[in-house]
Amino acid sequence: MSKAALLPGIGAPDKLAPVIALHCSGSAGRQWNRLALALGDCFTLTAPDLIGSGATPHWSSEGHFTLADEAARIIEIIDARDGPVHLVGHSYGGAVALHAAHARPARIASMALYEPCAFHVLRSLGPDGRIALEEIESTAGKIAHDVTDGDCNAAAARFVDYWNGVGTWAGMKPEYRADLLRYVPNAPREFRALFDEPTPLAAYRRLACPVLLMRGELAPMPTALIAHALFSVMPSAAIETIPGAGHMGPFSHTELVSEKIAAHVLRAAGLERLPDVPAVA
Repeated sequence: MSKAALLPGIGAPDKLAPVIALHCSGSAGRQWNRLALALGDCFTLTAPDLIGSGATPHWSSEGHFTLADEAARIIEIIDARDGPVHLVGHSYGGAVALHAAHARPARIASMALYEPCAFHVLRSLGPDGRIALEEIESTAGKIAHDVTDGDCNAAAARFVDYWNGVGTWAGMKPEYRADLLRYVPNAPREFRALFDEPTPLAAYRRLACPVLLMRGELAPMPTALIAHALFSVMPSAAIETIPGAGHMGPFSHTELVSEKIAAHVLRAAGLERLPDVPAVA
């Protein structure tokens, strides 16, 4: 966990459950800096760098990487707390959040998920689900082929352009490209973990906490279907579409998405607004 990813929540009352926010593939915990501002000093926000991202090294084990491996550290963070936590996740981070919540359902105060990449549930969604699964499996396969061939530039371009739109990679700043080139060898491993996750869609019915599911108006077919499928089974879920946004809404519409997540956390905490926090001398 990077120092910048742990936001201390100065003066946070003990009664307010902490927030754990999980970033998307190729990003890092700093993705949630705007959310920290929206939550204010009354909540402690922990935003760890996931495996192979930010300051966290790539997976080094010879074993088959699974979503359980990624979620293990998140579950440790949950277990280290005395009470419940709020979980936030975007894309890959949303799928990790789902795995952790399924493992510790009684410890989750609320969830806010923006287009979680729970690709495994597509198998239970009929013909549309099969088409969507074929689409993302084809993209993942091409990225894996590029990585195997040692062409990380092609792999990163394919990855970025799928989620952001054709031409995004070409117009990206060099420093952002460098971060993604470091990350992209990890992409095939993450895709495989997402495809192989064994949890059935119906199992998410046990997540009875308040859940906010968000999708972009321009969401890719796979993640749009997943968001609506989760909404259909989660007993206390709401779903919102972010106008004009795609899969990367937490970046393109940072302020709006952060405010919606913060409002959801406040409601789940039984608050109408952020409480006043005494100034720290």
